[in-house]
Amino acid sequence: MATTSLPIPLTGVPFPLSEFERRQQKVLAAMERAELDALLVTAHSHLRYLTGFPGYGGYFRPFPFILAPGHKPTFVVREYDVESVRAYSCIDEIVPYTHGDDFAKVCADVLRRYGLQSKRIGFELGCWNLAPADVSALQAQLPEMKIPDATRLVPSVGAVKTELELEVMRDAMRMTDLAVRTFQGSLREGVSEAEMMATIEAEVGRAGGETAACLLFGERTKLPHGRPTQHPIKMNEPAFFEVAASKHGYASGLVRCAVLGRHPETESLHALAVEVLETVIAAMKPGITAASVHAAGVKALKRSGRSNVFRQRTGYQTGVNWGERGDLSLEPGVEDLIESGMTLHIPNILFSESGYICGVSASVLVTERGAEPLSDIPYTLYRA
Repeated sequence: MATTSLPIPLTGVPFPLSEFERRQQKVLAAMERAELDALLVTAHSHLRYLTGFPGYGGYFRPFPFILAPGHKPTFVVREYDVESVRAYSCIDEIVPYTHGDDFAKVCADVLRRYGLQSKRIGFELGCWNLAPADVSALQAQLPEMKIPDATRLVPSVGAVKTELELEVMRDAMRMTDLAVRTFQGSLREGVSEAEMMATIEAEVGRAGGETAACLLFGERTKLPHGRPTQHPIKMNEPAFFEVAASKHGYASGLVRCAVLGRHPETESLHALAVEVLETVIAAMKPGITAASVHAAGVKALKRSGRSNVFRQRTGYQTGVNWGERGDLSLEPGVEDLIESGMTLHIPNILFSESGYICGVSASVLVTERGAEPLSDIPYTLYRA
């Protein structure tokens, strides 16, 4: 496949090649510990972490990135997207397929060429962007291939951040803070969710970022993960805002709530959310298990007598792979250890007895001294 001879503006990878090579070497070391002969990376966020390419276009079929000791890192992608993959990734070895039925044969040919047809090849079976039919098609092409689950492998490597990554995440948090301050400064009677969201997106866009957000007013704050509509806020109603600005795919999130006038139910719930969040942050330190961090928050809820208001996990790993299945999760039964250099989002979102949701969160960096919040926005309930 020939490369384009004309330079394309605003393409390339966001970090030096040495950073991606370092990540790939760490994954290869993890593969050796897991006794894998190769790894097929298909989750979009993992592709971005290891190569720079965000996976766009892979909705048609997977764009597997193949890592195997002794072989060049290889992308198998749609022929239509080859130039984009070349422009946005650090990978030189790109093998194209054209139609859906070609995917399994072309990918199997690469694995066969690398002598992997009967080896142990890790698949991200628990992640998005890999369908059961894709796995079956590859297995049919290579019936002697062993397919152990490698869902957790790349997230375990990416959990501890480098200084380059932390710099990007701090930049993203500055834009998230801007989004929250715009939310607070725009709250007035009659403004709709959609109008406010447009204002927030414009402000963050001018700062060079992108946002993903849940913004809800009044009775609609009873809808977790609801999207903004033309619904306006009225006096004595609450507002719920969960937002993450991102840079180079690295997202830093926050939850902040507000009340226009007074809303006693939200005010009481918010005070409890702050108490629990502060308890969780105080408990988080290197060497503690993820389950123990979760248990600290649950204990604080039980002391309040309102443990039924909490319906989710305590937090999760963040970075370029925020929201991917297989990430470290702060919930019961997870015995993974918290390590210095990890970044996590801790959203303490509670449900009132009549169904309103309200809460507060922190995105934190784990250090040897404990958890350091990345935002300087106060936890307090904003009142307008």
